[in-house]
Amino acid sequence: MDTRVYPGHCRLLQERRAHTRFKQILNSLCDNGYGAVLLSSRLFLDECSASFTNPDVADLERAGPSIPGTFKGKLVFHVDRVPALRCHCPSILQRWAARTRHWPSPVIVQKVVSLGAYLTPVGFKGSDYKHMEWRMCFNTGETELVNNLNSTQTQVYVMLKMIVKDVLKPCKKEVTSYVIKNIVLWQAENNPQHNFYKRSFLYWLHDGLRDLKTAIVTQQLSYYMIPERNLMAASGLQEKQQSKWVADITDMMDEGPRVILRLQRIRQAVIASPEPMLFFSKIRMEIEMLGLEALHRIGQCNDEHDVILQEITRRQDEITMEVAQRMRIDGCAVNDLEDIFLRIVM
Repeated sequence: MDTRVYPGHCRLLQERRAHTRFKQILNSLCDNGYGAVLLSSRLFLDECSASFTNPDVADLERAGPSIPGTFKGKLVFHVDRVPALRCHCPSILQRWAARTRHWPSPVIVQKVVSLGAYLTPVGFKGSDYKHMEWRMCFNTGETELVNNLNSTQTQVYVMLKMIVKDVLKPCKKEVTSYVIKNIVLWQAENNPQHNFYKRSFLYWLHDGLRDLKTAIVTQQLSYYMIPERNLMAASGLQEKQQSKWVADITDMMDEGPRVILRLQRIRQAVIASPEPMLFFSKIRMEIEMLGLEALHRIGQCNDEHDVILQEITRRQDEITMEVAQRMRIDGCAVNDLEDIFLRIVM
């Protein structure tokens, strides 16, 4: 692995031929002109895209390393397929683990390190050789970190994502939910955890907006796992859009608590009834977390009799039954549990 490229990226050089090689990898090998063999990220993504053919899935335009599609089953929903390779990079993870921090705990830090890294087939946008570069990702570790945010931090994370989606409305992913996740992770690491309590929500939301504004103004935000990588580099943010967003965020910061009323779903929930909104948000988040854990577990053992997978399925069924019972109490006649489950995750 050659890391002499933009931080957080690398090129993959073949050290030796494997006894068994996947077709997608074999067809993606290239000679670099100097006698070395490289694995092309673009060719690998092309190969994986061709192998992902499914009559029930209509493929959409690629987005970075993602191969999105629309699944046309009982309900229509979108899927994102991201091919990735496991990556052994202990030095990067150890540098992350060695940082002075308030959060997470040493136990969680070591768990994140043990989860390792992945390489996704996408290069740095501004690179002339992006078709040969791969991006380092720490998806499972970051999921573990998000799972260990407390309720106030989670609420700030969700609210900031809603603000980006519903107020800023980026058209070309100039600012993404991934940027927001990194803002919240830095926020959690750099501040004592006892400062994140229920009544401090608006303070930390304001702090997060300030960090977002700074990132937009300076076009600089360090990646939480590899600080040398700038998440705002090559964002494609135009000056006119930048000025508008800075003004919008400044206005939101000046509004204080009323900023949340800019969000239509929040306004509707406040006007109608806040309790069902909170209930639904809670059960949906739990189901999403269970789904991610199930996918991770399947990747590890792929055993339908696995006790943890059975427990995840049991809990998902339990949540669906709880929602169905609540719907019946409210006068809804829907009885198809599978349909209810799909509607929750849509």
